[in-house]
Amino acid sequence: MENQPEQQTPQPGDKKAKKKPSLLLIVLILGTIGLVAQLLWVNWPKPVSEPEPLNSELASVIDRLPGTSDALIYAGLKDIRQSAFWQEVIPDTLKEMSWLQSDKAFGQIIDETGFIPARDLDTLLLAFQQQNTKKQKYLGILWGAFDETVTTNYLQKKSIETRKYGNEKCYALSDTLWVCRPGNRQILLANSPQLLRGFLEPEKNFLVRDSTTAALIDKAIYKSHFWFTLSSTNWTLGALQSLTSGNKDVKTLGNLNRIRQLALSLKFNDGVEGQTEWIYRNRTSAYFASTFLWGAIKLSSSSGTRTTEPTKALLKELDVMQNLESVIVKTDLPLSFFKPETENRENQ
Repeated sequence: MENQPEQQTPQPGDKKAKKKPSLLLIVLILGTIGLVAQLLWVNWPKPVSEPEPLNSELASVIDRLPGTSDALIYAGLKDIRQSAFWQEVIPDTLKEMSWLQSDKAFGQIIDETGFIPARDLDTLLLAFQQQNTKKQKYLGILWGAFDETVTTNYLQKKSIETRKYGNEKCYALSDTLWVCRPGNRQILLANSPQLLRGFLEPEKNFLVRDSTTAALIDKAIYKSHFWFTLSSTNWTLGALQSLTSGNKDVKTLGNLNRIRQLALSLKFNDGVEGQTEWIYRNRTSAYFASTFLWGAIKLSSSSGTRTTEPTKALLKELDVMQNLESVIVKTDLPLSFFKPETENRENQ
């Protein structure tokens, strides 16, 4: 008989060899965990600041605006002038600057009457509507000290045409500037008489009719000092490209071309608090935009880059967060940020 091979019987002291998990399995598990975490983060609503309420008087004025708005800009100049930021940081040359002189006829009013917008304006509200691909129609509502400067007698003498809307007389000072004085402390400006008529003979319900702008106003956290809303994609892209034109790293990242609307607001007290919210088509776009923007800010503010030192200091004070379809960027800058040399001398 042939000899059978001897079978080795396991001994009680022998250890069973353990199989190590494959690298592919580990990567698969970690990737799945990362994907789930990312999906949860993208779709999880983050806590956001509670917006200040819109002043009831201002809300009633906004509700009279005709049509819909591509851009809406508000400035509470009286409140801003009372802030420490205005009094201690803003130079006198800027305080005395003659604003609103883009229109030649209005610049002539400023020169002839001695009206200084930075000094005499209390509140400003500007609404823009797209007229064509290159031109915008605008309506401005200004509150301030006009009784001794831009009087109705002056407007009558300077006018080339007059019309009456809603029992108010409107004066054409040029082909592109119409002015109305509906109250002692109010002036209406427009480059289209139809906009004046729409405001003086209102349909009302602007905040219902233009739901996009109404939602953006609510996203403007600070309502009393300065805020604006951009409902038109063209306005939004133009504004962001202007803001990022000095920094190529920021300009080329953040999916800027996918932004749909934008809201920004600032509050001037013992420094500047600000927040802007960029609205995207979906949550995924907002997530990748916030990631790229955060990375671009970190890269641009790091040492060794060609970014100027003041810009680096500002970038380090920016916080970026994705919240559903939005990217939120906010900052809180103390007075010392704007006058570091003065603070250093005081500390020495």
